[in-house]
Amino acid sequence: MSSSRILLSTLAACTSVLLTGCSDSGSMANAAGNAITGEGFPNPNPIVSKAWGDLPAGRTWGSTAGIDIDPTDGNIVAYERCGAGNFGAGTPVTCDTNPVDPIFKFDRHTGAVLANFGAGIMQTPHGIHVDDQGNVWVTDFAVNPAGTKGHQVHKFSPSGELLMSLGTAGKPGNDSSHFNQPNDVIIGSDGSIFVSDGHNAQGMISNQAMQAGRDNGDTSRIMKFTADGTFIKQWGQIGVRHGEFRTPHAMEFDSQGRLWVADRGNHRIEIYDQDGNYLESRYQFSRISGLFITADDTLYTIDSESSPTSHPNWRDGVRIGSIHEDRVTGFIPPFEREDRIYQGTAGEGIAVDGDGNVYAAEGPNSLGKAGGAFTKYSIR
Repeated sequence: MSSSRILLSTLAACTSVLLTGCSDSGSMANAAGNAITGEGFPNPNPIVSKAWGDLPAGRTWGSTAGIDIDPTDGNIVAYERCGAGNFGAGTPVTCDTNPVDPIFKFDRHTGAVLANFGAGIMQTPHGIHVDDQGNVWVTDFAVNPAGTKGHQVHKFSPSGELLMSLGTAGKPGNDSSHFNQPNDVIIGSDGSIFVSDGHNAQGMISNQAMQAGRDNGDTSRIMKFTADGTFIKQWGQIGVRHGEFRTPHAMEFDSQGRLWVADRGNHRIEIYDQDGNYLESRYQFSRISGLFITADDTLYTIDSESSPTSHPNWRDGVRIGSIHEDRVTGFIPPFEREDRIYQGTAGEGIAVDGDGNVYAAEGPNSLGKAGGAFTKYSIR
């Protein structure tokens, strides 16, 4: 985030909280605390349950980035990467080499496994969404060595039957029939399918690097399809302007039907209508990996990536606010991590159940400290 952007955001924050004053050094003062450090904000979910959820015998928790609430019954749907703590070229454990069922449905009260499916279909699951009928959508953003899996979006029935696959298996690309590391998927109220595509751009930190990425065919875009998978349109490329992204990592809808995109590499949220028209942005929620909006339009975001080299000073964790303003009102702190002094480490995916309990999906950065793929932060 540039100094001018920090200054503008600070001024905006001060304008909205005139009675509280404004701290120095661009610290983004809010009514209750500091949006950068999380200090001064209430923690509404202080009870931490590490390694939440049952794991079948003989299996080891792998990392994840995706978790959601099934709207048909309020239970938790998520995946873990078949025991793989990390991902990328040469990783010995993947959902291809260890083809166990990666997708779980958990009882939100007990953590008991209600369903487990998806074996043999994916390489590295990334985003997950449960639609209004209870169907489970998952993105598979890496490719297996044989080039037969990955770069796809899969739709499963509530019982685990594969109903649809979008994209070309194992083949990345930047046209309408290929994905290039699809991050997330979400379904609109009319059944339209939205996919956020392109994971590499978050590491492109110069104009030259971004141009090279565009020249190489790397993507940072939102793609829209009809309910039967017919391509409609796309918007976005690698960049920093509104309508551009550096890794659109996660998506969510609010009650108005607006599409919220976690633009992780640009440290912001971009908000669009469902035709791709830019509406507004949020800047006080850090380097966001995941977001969740509750029925009363409370925004929960989770930062797993801020570090001394990727986003200095900003503390990882869960930031909470209203969708109606760019202001943090609550903070769930991260686990401490020795090489991220003052910043800690937290999960990538986030979901909130009907009682206000928060669930984090632990990625490679936080898996070791969390002790399992999922952490539950309960209200008192």
